[in-house]
Amino acid sequence: MKCVVDTNILFSFFWENSLTKKLLITTNLELMSPEIALKEIKNYKNEIIKKTGISGINFINELKKLKLLIDFVKKKSYDNFIKKSIKISPDKNDSEFFALCFKHSCFLWSNDRILKNQEKIKVLSTKEIIEIMF
Repeated sequence: MKCVVDTNILFSFFWENSLTKKLLITTNLELMSPEIALKEIKNYKNEIIKKTGISGINFINELKKLKLLIDFVKKKSYDNFIKKSIKISPDKNDSEFFALCFKHSCFLWSNDRILKNQEKIKVLSTKEIIEIMF
């Protein structure tokens, strides 16, 4: 089953004993995210390092592992769904995530509750993912 992963979930990957990290590693879901999520992670590199306590080298190594788990998709492959996603997205900054969901007819994994304020794309939290899988 395909799943688009929001950046807030991907940030959790950098916490050493994160349950979300374990789920990302062990899930049988086909995980993808817009390429913009990768840029966002890189933009918040210093904040991630500070909050998690990892070194710059560990950040780079964890990012390499994350890239093996997540298919970071180029915008041009889902660009024709952007207008549709802007119309439904409660947060316009997340419209690319919805566009990727539209393209693949799949759900969005996010802990951002505001994203549930629409009816076109199913949004599941980490807790809901766990309940479904186990």
